[in-house]
Amino acid sequence: MLTSGDFAAVQDPFDLFGTWLQEATASEINDPNAVAVATVDPDGLPNVRMVLLKDFDARGFTFYTNYESAKGQEILSAGKAAMCFHWKSLRRQVRIRGNVERVSEAEADTYYASRPRGSRIGAWASLQSRPLDSRETLEAAVARMTEHYGDGDIPRPAHWSGFRIVPVAVEFWRDMPYRLHDRVVFSRDGNEWTTGRLYP
Repeated sequence: MLTSGDFAAVQDPFDLFGTWLQEATASEINDPNAVAVATVDPDGLPNVRMVLLKDFDARGFTFYTNYESAKGQEILSAGKAAMCFHWKSLRRQVRIRGNVERVSEAEADTYYASRPRGSRIGAWASLQSRPLDSRETLEAAVARMTEHYGDGDIPRPAHWSGFRIVPVAVEFWRDMPYRLHDRVVFSRDGNEWTTGRLYP
């Protein structure tokens, strides 16, 4: 396993990220896979919110959402996004920037089927990001969907799927004394990664 001390010598950012995520899983109280995702709206105004990373591999970093939500529409429009992981217990941060692609239908179906039944109902009941007049309206929609599907299968809505951020840059940051932090950035050059340090 890679250690935090040799992170500047690593050649593949996904290997290092996997090590840091594994260590965060052992140390963080809640949701070590929580990540801030930043997008930009059609007027150029930034938007950021927390989501849960559901997968990563050499292709990129995957999360799921309602494509009709604000984040979904902004990502589909711009085709770009950024992520920031912050693991307070480890005093570490990872920043990711890149282009965004849709996951395959098979990937989306597989993950959707793994979700709790209530979450699958919620994907149908919630008009994510749109105005809601009251909590009761949402609860009524959940009740209607619950009755509609009964004990049967709950198919994945066409508007609910996943995005994969395909990184062009991944920065690893770790806290050091006197705010002289370690920052190492991986930059994609074709199919290869180059590394360099940044001033704190």
